[in-house]
Amino acid sequence: MTAHKENGGPAAGPAIVWFRDDLRCADHPALHHAASLGHPVIAVYVHDEETAGMRPKGAAQKWFLHQSLAALADALSKKGCSLRIFKGASETVLKKLAAETGAAGIYWLRRTGEAEVGTDRRLKAYFRQSGMEATSFNGNLLHEPSRFLTGSGGPYKVFTPFWNALQRKGEPHPPLPAPEALKGFGGKMTGACELDALGLKPHSPNWADGWEALWPAGEASAGQLLDDFLAQGAQGYGEGRDFPAGGNVSRLSPYLRFGVVSPCQLWHAMRQRQDSGNVGDRDAGKFLSELAWREFCHHLRFHFPDLASRNFQPKFDRFPWREPASDILERWKKGLTGYPVVDAGMRELWQTGYMHNRIRMVAASFLVKHLLIDWRIGEGWFWDTLADGDPASNPANWQWVAGCGADAAPYFRIFNPVLQGRKFDPKGEYVRHYVPEIARLPDKYLHAPWEAPVPVLEAAGIIPGETYPAPVVDHTHARLRALAALKETAHADAQDDKPADR
Repeated sequence: MTAHKENGGPAAGPAIVWFRDDLRCADHPALHHAASLGHPVIAVYVHDEETAGMRPKGAAQKWFLHQSLAALADALSKKGCSLRIFKGASETVLKKLAAETGAAGIYWLRRTGEAEVGTDRRLKAYFRQSGMEATSFNGNLLHEPSRFLTGSGGPYKVFTPFWNALQRKGEPHPPLPAPEALKGFGGKMTGACELDALGLKPHSPNWADGWEALWPAGEASAGQLLDDFLAQGAQGYGEGRDFPAGGNVSRLSPYLRFGVVSPCQLWHAMRQRQDSGNVGDRDAGKFLSELAWREFCHHLRFHFPDLASRNFQPKFDRFPWREPASDILERWKKGLTGYPVVDAGMRELWQTGYMHNRIRMVAASFLVKHLLIDWRIGEGWFWDTLADGDPASNPANWQWVAGCGADAAPYFRIFNPVLQGRKFDPKGEYVRHYVPEIARLPDKYLHAPWEAPVPVLEAAGIIPGETYPAPVVDHTHARLRALAALKETAHADAQDDKPADR
């Protein structure tokens, strides 16, 4: 490897920029720093499914990753630099690459997973001991989790104090511009592969057919989505974001998950609209608080690395989850529960790799409270089927719905799927789109088809239990059963808290 110059600056070897969940050129501190050195840049993506503890990406995420890598490769190529793709353990690949190319430095953006943080620490120590410059940057979050702590020096576990503290911190740094040009590296590199060799896209069947139109790839597409949202959907976001048939959502979550757009870019774009008076304070504040919720989830993951596998509140370790009957679980996955708003959400998820946020809460609540199925099973299904499956937000939000997470919704708050449908899809536009077999029902019965008289069902072409299923469980019965399970858990927790006999 190439040593540092005597004056402390990096020697004139190439600079490696290691891309991970930050597949963009703008507001990328590691790429910006490497470009500023004036050295040849080696842009690298390592598809690592070998390092212990790193959670393999879900199928829908892999599809979106493929599209984003292709777009990043094109963007870098236009700036004079090739994206080199490798498969294998990150430490092995990068050590070999640095030695082979005589790299003077390596730069990347930090992540919050325990395995990822451990890998980064080992690599940083190794490269520095070898005489290379090895520097990581914060670019995926608004603030660094290791430094954003309570007054007592611990992590935040409740969102409102976290949000208040984040606002007191002031505005995050302005987004960095993309480098206008990069100096490519023409030296020898072995082991790189083509993007298709990663096997990220589905085949036989291609369940993502048509997704390219739903999720156009790359930074320019993300920027256009952001502009459209700010111009058309941001006004009224505070209330309208709860209505799945409306246009008050940005649909930027997959781009944010893979760093095609940064949280700082979104924050400052909304602030500019707010300052210009084009978006009201309430709507802007709600959007920024949603960015802060994502931030909160990643801070939780950093401090509590088993977030996806372990109840945040240990008392829920005693919760009497039911062993899911395969047919019941499959009905939930396929959108055949007999509750139209739940079914619409689950079908939207399968068809598009996305589900509206309000409906995510309803569908998740239905699984853990109506069916008493462990939240981890639902989290795993969402992880596999969401294009925006985020390693922090996905488990944190499932734990929130289940009542066992940080700052969680009380378990006894049980969504009534009929009332949720009537409140947030009052005209039935969302349900009719994804559950077309009941589309001819009048609004009055759309969210509870079993309440419709026989003549109404016949006029709508519905045969209960055949063309559309009967409810998999009665809401009133399910609610009482869930409350009884909660009471049983609380009783067990209270018994454990009693002093032992002496």
